[in-house]
Amino acid sequence: MQVKEYALYKGEELLAMGTKREIAEQLGVSVNSVSHYGTPVYARRTSENGRRLVKLCDTK
Repeated sequence: MQVKEYALYKGEELLAMGTKREIAEQLGVSVNSVSHYGTPVYARRTSENGRRLVKLCDTK
């Protein structure tokens, strides 16, 4: 099974990288919160400076 890696940004600033669980631990939030940062609904409800979860591509 391949581990999915993500990057979490706030505006242009990189906040954290890793799996959703690792990001949640670094920020002190739940995994559900981290998942929510990647949804279209969250993007519509926040400004461009809101948190954005981006899935990183596998280059292999």
